[in-house]
Amino acid sequence: MESLIKKNEKIFLAGASGMVGSAIKKILISKSYGSKSLNGELLMPTRKMLNLLDYEAVQNWMQENRPTVVIIAAAKVGGILANSNFPADFMMENLKIQLNIIEAAWKCEVKRLLFLGSSCIYPKFANQPISEEELLNGSLEDTNQWYAISKIAGIKLCEALRNQYGFDAISLMPCNLYGPNDNYHPKNSHVLPALINRFKEAVNLKLKEVTCWGSGSALREFMYVDDLAEAAVFCLEKWDPSAQRAPKDNNGRPLTFLNVGTGSDISIKKLALKIAKLTNYKGEILWDKSKPDGTPRKLLNITKIKELGWSPKIDLDKGIKMTLESNLNNGLTF
Repeated sequence: MESLIKKNEKIFLAGASGMVGSAIKKILISKSYGSKSLNGELLMPTRKMLNLLDYEAVQNWMQENRPTVVIIAAAKVGGILANSNFPADFMMENLKIQLNIIEAAWKCEVKRLLFLGSSCIYPKFANQPISEEELLNGSLEDTNQWYAISKIAGIKLCEALRNQYGFDAISLMPCNLYGPNDNYHPKNSHVLPALINRFKEAVNLKLKEVTCWGSGSALREFMYVDDLAEAAVFCLEKWDPSAQRAPKDNNGRPLTFLNVGTGSDISIKKLALKIAKLTNYKGEILWDKSKPDGTPRKLLNITKIKELGWSPKIDLDKGIKMTLESNLNNGLTF
């Protein structure tokens, strides 16, 4: 199958400095996208160069630079605590970023757009593993509903523009991600980097016990960020929702968003034990059950994207080891 994007595209990668964006940048470059010798270009403006919260600035930048492909990896992200403490910030900033880029891209007649969402869009008690049809079939998890609603809005805007105007926008819903350039802030990080941070700190301080949030019983799916990056570029190249053999929902209608994950999950307690071992922490692990577990289980059904020909390559043990090695190589201290 001929690729839907060419090597000479002008690709706007929003959020290129973040964990997801930097991984996508690496994959694009490895596949010769942005190569000047092939007349390609990667457009990766920094926050100082382009304020994504300012629609006029985004529109003017888009008109001036005229990208042909847009990838939206920019977002305000955080764990349970951050989402609980700053719900308005998470909702407003993500809605603005998405709307500004998607509308400007549509008005500037961008050829293809990829929007990256999150598995938190699905109901708290969705059927497991979670298929794409579960979207809007139940109530969201309380602690991150604000972020989830903003992501749902992004998916539906892409779908609406495709339906009404034929705008070629697609979306991917990844599971929990981890890897190089992750956020290790003690209060705002997601569970896996938070555990790495906690156990590395305990080793450095020679602590005899570490307390983790919740009961440890919640089940989560974790994917190394390079696998998502591979999936993003693969789908830009290969996935045309209007094609006859493209993934459909249970009613035979074309899907405009697909799940991306590993197809396997692990309890937070087992994850903590795994990270403790890999970081050489030998003390006791305590569980603060007064803190929320979040959604009981969140495992994505990745059948549809696998039918297109993509599958994950990096298992959890290898991914965590690669993450720890990357942190050491980059001089990250905890």
